[in-house]
Amino acid sequence: MTPSREQAYLLLKQYNQSESLVKHALSVEAVMRHFAAIYNEDIEKWGIIGLIHDLDYEQYPEQHCKMTRQILEKEKWPEEYIRSVVSHGWGICSDTEPVHIMEKVLFTIDELTGLVTASVLVRPSKSIFDLEVKSVRKKWNLKNFAAGVNREVIEKGALMMDRDLDFIIQETIAGMKSVAKSIDLAGEL
Repeated sequence: MTPSREQAYLLLKQYNQSESLVKHALSVEAVMRHFAAIYNEDIEKWGIIGLIHDLDYEQYPEQHCKMTRQILEKEKWPEEYIRSVVSHGWGICSDTEPVHIMEKVLFTIDELTGLVTASVLVRPSKSIFDLEVKSVRKKWNLKNFAAGVNREVIEKGALMMDRDLDFIIQETIAGMKSVAKSIDLAGEL
């Protein structure tokens, strides 16, 4: 079976009640769709994988990625989707190394969407529409800012993608702009 976006969203909501986790899922979905277009890949597939990447996190944080595998296998999702989702936790909670470009992008932008979100929320406008790469880069070295964001993972992902970090930040912002209202980052603009 090839899961639909609607099926993925219903499954996400079944396992996640937290508004912030759902917004994060929507952010990652949008950025994955954006990068799929850049790489001329399957936009729907990339988006679905981004949407459900943290499926188990709210209910099973200590078994993150492991429970997602179990849940998606039970739901009869394709192994390719499951593997891609599990690979985003590589080196943290998973031994599955990102190999396909889709997996590398997910690995890289998962943490980055958190840094971008935090960068928007401290802006006077509270809007992603006036956020620039340089603003995110200024926050990059402030370890107390968005302290939960693992910058090493983002850097490692950028190397795997063989892309400049500024390019990845720029395209992550662009992807998130497409869902700005849904993730409460449209601000006053």
